[in-house]
Amino acid sequence: MFELFQRILKFVHFSHTIFALPFAMGSMIVAAHGLPTPKIVLLILLAMVLGRTAAMAFNRMIDWEIDKENPRTAGRHKLVSQSVGWVLVIFPSLGFLAVCWFINPLCFFLSPLALAIFFFYSVTKRFTSFTQPFLGLALAVSPVGAWLAVKGEFAFAPLVLALGVAFWVTGFDLIYAIQDYDFDRRKRLGSMVVKYGIPRSLRLAQLMHAILFICLILFGIVGRLGLIYYISLLLVLGALIYEHRAATRLDVAGINEAFFQSNAFVSVVFVLAVATDCALRVISNS
Repeated sequence: MFELFQRILKFVHFSHTIFALPFAMGSMIVAAHGLPTPKIVLLILLAMVLGRTAAMAFNRMIDWEIDKENPRTAGRHKLVSQSVGWVLVIFPSLGFLAVCWFINPLCFFLSPLALAIFFFYSVTKRFTSFTQPFLGLALAVSPVGAWLAVKGEFAFAPLVLALGVAFWVTGFDLIYAIQDYDFDRRKRLGSMVVKYGIPRSLRLAQLMHAILFICLILFGIVGRLGLIYYISLLLVLGALIYEHRAATRLDVAGINEAFFQSNAFVSVVFVLAVATDCALRVISNS
């Protein structure tokens, strides 16, 4: 049973949850001006994990035959059976809807739309080259959803952060997709890397991450964050520069390492900066 659980975690790349989750947590903290109730924190965490698990499992199932032919992904279908794969789509999806019902009426009303956005990305490679922006859109849902869970209404701050997340994900997936350039081109699968080529895609990724950095500054302004937050953005900038330098070497192992380390670092630094800044503000006001 434990071995199956490990295979399931690997099947849905559970470790990559660290990318979007901190941005949801940061949005939650700013919305609550600190921490909301433990109930809301738990429900947001559950919604994030269930929604991402359903989305990733759906991606694996839709691409089951394609992944078998791709040398990079050829072992995925050996981790779990197709029946287990579809269970990992259906039950987390139902769990996501149930959790949203317990959060508030607006979140529950929007939850089917969120799932549709999560799932839609997985089919885009079949009809468009702009697959990376659709992945960015899917992850951009997280800070907006977390804000709605706390406030129950839309605001400018989470939309700015969502825009930054969308450009961040689009940029790093452009770099990540370089690994599949030859395969995607041969199979005629949609990808901006195939459409624009590797050199132009790397430049586009740099532009995307420059926009991310601007959005993080704007989020600090509209979220009324302080000096700690802005200083921490220098660490974020350093991680992004490191990622792009590693990408220019076009070394697959280096791209994988930079992809995980840099982007995990960016998201963790972001949420720690937001949490520290808000905590210091609460202390100073008490």
